[in-house]
Formats: sequence, structure tokens, C-alpha cells
Amino acid sequence: MTNNVSRQSFLGSMAEEEFTEQKIGIIGLCGGGSHIAQQLAHIGFRNILICDYDVVDETNLTRMVGSRPSDADNAELKTTVVQRTIKDINQEIFVETVNSKWQEQAEKFRGCSVIFGCVDSLSARDELERFCRRFLIPYIDIGMDVHSMANGFSISGQVALSLPEQPCLRCMGILRDEELAKEHARYGAAGGRPQVVWPNGVLASTAIGQFMTLILPWNQDQEPELLMEYDGNRHSIRESSRSPYLKKMTCSHYCNVGQLGDPFYQ
Repeated sequence: MTNNVSRQSFLGSMAEEEFTEQKIGIIGLCGGGSHIAQQLAHIGFRNILICDYDVVDETNLTRMVGSRPSDADNAELKTTVVQRTIKDINQEIFVETVNSKWQEQAEKFRGCSVIFGCVDSLSARDELERFCRRFLIPYIDIGMDVHSMANGFSISGQVALSLPEQPCLRCMGILRDEELAKEHARYGAAGGRPQVVWPNGVLASTAIGQFMTLILPWNQDQEPELLMEYDGNRHSIRESSRSPYLKKMTCSHYCNVGQLGDPFYQ
């Protein structure tokens, strides 16, 4: 049975066509990635490429949409769990899985309309953005962290939209060479960062909203923001204070035309 999308009619007459033609890539399927996959399926997208090389364990059950205790007991692939979640919503969705690091099957991602990055480390973000810039693919990055403070903990996060010829994650201050160097000195490990389900859900929903605004501008005056910041202690998400500067900025990190575009395009 197909989804009844009558209550989404405000998205416009081209919405159904977009849902069919767009190929959506999701890399990283535990916290944010599982939320994104579920929402894409509910909206009605028909072609989803999911990637994660890891299996479900008990620590994933608190934040991975669709996961079950039996999945952890059986060390089920995360791609299998997310594919099951998508198919439970709509059997007609084509779901392609990559059960390895995305770099090992990078050619599958070259045809994506957009890639959602839900990865833990700075180096992983850097590699993903470089790939997306190379092939002129919009990249939407989500990330959150929990920081210790004198009086408790602080939850924060962001949703960043990296578009060809627009400011990149370095322009936004999300990627910095000195922080990448520190991470590489620790062999690129992100470590066991705290993650909880509700900030992941907020950030994933915001990322989906950014993408929908990008492809279906239901409001003529609305443009997707390049950087949204989340304050988990105040339960608020808003345009970054850096946005006015980003809108005027010309990216200097991906300005070499020879480094852009698909060299295999025919």
C-alpha cells in the first residue's frame, strides 16, 4: 500500500515527482541517521542508499530508531535494522545497503541527489564533504555533543548545509585544521561520545526540513539556512549568529575548478 500524501499537498504539485526521482544517501545509521531514514520513508521518498559497517550493540538501543534488544543479541547489521524500519513504513521504497565504509563503495554515492552525514569524527566529516564537493552533491551534516560544566552538563549540536559554490564546513568553523591534527594524532578515533535520542531527533528533523526547503520551496521567501545551532539545555534551535557573515562569504577552500565536477560524467 502506498502512502496517502494528501496532507502534504502544500509541498506543491512537483512533490511526488521529487520523491520518486531523488536518490538520498545516508552515512551513519545509529543516532541521527536512523531518524533521517524513518522520516524520509514517511514523507514518501522512494530511493534511499544507507551505509554503516557496524552492528547493533546494547548501547545503541537507547538512540537507534527501530532497534530491538534481539538486534543487539544477534549483532544485527545496522543497515539491516534501518532497512527493516523503512520497509515497515513502505514496502515499495527501494533501499540499497552498503555494509562497509562508504569509501570502499564510493561509486554508489556519486549519483546521490544529497548525502546526509551522521558521523562521529571530524576526519569523517572532512572526507565526506570533500567527496560531495568533488561530485557537486549537497551535503547535510548533523552533529551533537555533551559537555561537562561546573553545574552539570550541556547538550549542543548543529545542522550544516554544505552546497557547491557556498561556504563549506571550514568556513563555518566546524572543521579546523588544528582540531583535525589533534584527532589524527589519536589515530582518528572519535571516542565514546555521549548520545541521546531526543537531540538526535531534533537535529535529524531540522536536517530533513533543510533538505525539503532546498528541493521544494513551498514558501517563495524561504531559503534553507546554511548553519543551524541547537541548544539542548534550552530546547531551542535557531539560525547561527554567523549566518549573516556566511551569506556574504566566498568559500576559498574549494575554489579550484579542476577539483570540482565528476571526471567520469558522460
